[in-house]
Amino acid sequence: MGDLVIRAQDIGKQYRIGARQQGYRTLRDTLVDSIVAPARWVGRTLRRGSARAEQGELIWALREVSFDVHQGEVLGVIGRNGAGKSTLLKIFARITEPTTGRVRIAGRVGSLLEVGTGFHPELTGRENIYLNGAILGMRREEIARRYDEIVAFSEVERFIDTPVKHYSSGMYLRLAFAVAAHLDPEILLVDEVLAVGDDRFQKKCLGKMESVGREGRTVIFISHNMPAVTRLCPRAILLDEGRVIADGEAREVIGRYLNAGRVESGGMEWLSANEAPGDATARLKHVRVSDAQGNPKTLFTMRETIAVEVEYWLLRGNDPVLPMIQVVNQDGHSVFVSAANHDPAYQAATREPGLYRSRCIIPGDLMTEGLFSVDVWLRVLYPRRVFVHEANLLTFRVQDTGLGDSTKGTYRGVWGGVIAPRLEWHTEFQPGGPADRADTADSSLPAR
Repeated sequence: MGDLVIRAQDIGKQYRIGARQQGYRTLRDTLVDSIVAPARWVGRTLRRGSARAEQGELIWALREVSFDVHQGEVLGVIGRNGAGKSTLLKIFARITEPTTGRVRIAGRVGSLLEVGTGFHPELTGRENIYLNGAILGMRREEIARRYDEIVAFSEVERFIDTPVKHYSSGMYLRLAFAVAAHLDPEILLVDEVLAVGDDRFQKKCLGKMESVGREGRTVIFISHNMPAVTRLCPRAILLDEGRVIADGEAREVIGRYLNAGRVESGGMEWLSANEAPGDATARLKHVRVSDAQGNPKTLFTMRETIAVEVEYWLLRGNDPVLPMIQVVNQDGHSVFVSAANHDPAYQAATREPGLYRSRCIIPGDLMTEGLFSVDVWLRVLYPRRVFVHEANLLTFRVQDTGLGDSTKGTYRGVWGGVIAPRLEWHTEFQPGGPADRADTADSSLPAR
């Protein structure tokens, strides 16, 4: 296969759902029946058994899935719940067989598909480390060389000689990931189990997977955390209803996933307070995006000012209710969060019941190109109370004019970062190069 480590060819996986399994008859039941039934009934019953299942519906978890993965690739697999992501990794891990098609894999596979996959609950953490290494085909001496590193990463040293059935889910996860990542598999399969760990451990795992990729090993990573996929994976595959519908550069595939079915919408209005989002304290009335002059629109250039307007009813006075927005880009990254708590007029206003309108101004030369969505809150900061939280209420698009007046200048490629501010640059020049000067350290340029 050369540098090809995984080849999936027309993989299909079918399951039967809704089937009800009848209970098994015991030998005692059969013997009791034999008292009143002919002897041949006993033989017939024992031969054919009685574990018959009622017919259920057949569904395809995967259909006609084909792609290649090369050595050293870090591949993200994304999609909605039920799209077939975990089924695909279970086939790669040889936990289940495909119904149709075939998979060719070159190299040892380490997998972390569920918390504690491959662990024996009655064995200690130490024994499970050696067991998993042996399953991967490693010699005891190889495992011993990695043992201390595994234990240190997992942070369960105090409990390493305790049967893992007594571990918490967090301890289970830390040790399972440490074993999967450190026992030198050529291919590492990681499902969404990282969601179980705390933020610090998730960052530690992501850092480890980055280093695994840099070492030339292959990683296939399933996650609903789009920023993590963007950070780790140059390439991504999007599954939908068991089929591959996109395969390519991760940022583009993630954008397609996040924006599927999303229509650019510059406004949302509720005519009745009874039907509007909120509660007895505050409710939304109208949210819209516009230009600096207040004209509603959804398409802006990078140099234009963008205004987000939030109109809301306060139904009860005195509560210091604040409108707040979050702008999210097409990769799922939060670009910024802003609240009206720095607006002097709002701070000075008494919180009397009535209709309020707040505008947040996003200056030109700040946003980069792409499709953005807006989340809206009505809340009190201290003590924390949330009356309204509506996600993806608005969407708007920012594009470059191509005139060279944005931060991109005349560059036509993708500009990195979540924002693209047009910052001032000052360059100084002094004629002559180092070869023309006896003392290159003597420069009239100011020290920096």
